[in-house]
Amino acid sequence: SLFPQILSEYDITLVQEVRDADLSAVRKLMDQLNRASPHPYSFLSSIPLGRTSYKEQYLFIYRSDMVSVLGSYYYDDGCEPCGTDTFSREPFIVKFSSPTTQVEEFVIVPLHAEPSNAADEIDALYDVYTNVVNKWATNVSGKRDLGSSRGSGAGWYGHHASLQLSWGGCVPREIFRTHWAGSPCCPVSIIACGTALRQDIEPGSATVNNFQATFHLQTKDALAVSDHFPVQVTLKAR
Repeated sequence: SLFPQILSEYDITLVQEVRDADLSAVRKLMDQLNRASPHPYSFLSSIPLGRTSYKEQYLFIYRSDMVSVLGSYYYDDGCEPCGTDTFSREPFIVKFSSPTTQVEEFVIVPLHAEPSNAADEIDALYDVYTNVVNKWATNVSGKRDLGSSRGSGAGWYGHHASLQLSWGGCVPREIFRTHWAGSPCCPVSIIACGTALRQDIEPGSATVNNFQATFHLQTKDALAVSDHFPVQVTLKAR
């Protein structure tokens, strides 16, 4: 499997559209990753999320000698049984400590939006941001996957150290967007705002990891790994 090789390039990776309620596949992957890498990796998974019997998990895989988890919680977006909740899969919000980067603490907010309601879910991320700032008074990072009408895939997001996102009273700026070359739906975005945090991102580091080209894969073999290329950014070191 190429997963361990790809994951070992990053300090934190967010994997979306995971369907592994008992985490058996995740634990197998972690065993493979820790055998393949000289560095230790740990993981943190959300519970299965979704309004119907179809549910997905957000999965964070991180290098535990570089970063640590300081806390996590689920955004309370309303009453799911009442049909008044905002998100099909509410964000699973995780706060990290990263002593080797200029930004020492940050929060990552993942969202895999429902295609039919993507615009409203994206708009509601500002409320999530406000909630995080009020709770933790810290920097917020964000990644959004707008979803696809054709069904699920292994949408994921990897980055060196972490992406920083802060509205900070300004309009959020999308700094990177990509999608699978053969599938123009499923755009994946990194969003950032705030002068100070932008300055902590290495210039030009927001890129796509085209593992198909790196490993010289046929399209069918690359799709067996994921129908998204990872998007990534690098934070400046201390």
